[in-house]
Amino acid sequence: MRVMLRAHLDIQASNDAIKSGKLPQILETLTERVKPEAAYFNLNEGVRSFIMVFDLQDSADLVAINEPLFAELGAMVEVQPVMNREDLQKGLAALQR
Repeated sequence: MRVMLRAHLDIQASNDAIKSGKLPQILETLTERVKPEAAYFNLNEGVRSFIMVFDLQDSADLVAINEPLFAELGAMVEVQPVMNREDLQKGLAALQR
């Protein structure tokens, strides 16, 4: 299932991760794990944030995906199902049947 993960990083925890050099490692590990089809890094509500869209194979994988963000970056994380245009067209076509 395609999902969108939004993470808002704690300022102090992410400052510490930048100073120690851990932030790039944490993000690289996450990227390798989820293999996102898209990833965007931004400022949201005054804090470092990012969005990744990826295929979630098993909901149990959320533990390994989210826990480093919580533990090392004090992140607030949201994960929700999303569709691309092709998914939407497929769903709408199913309504026609």
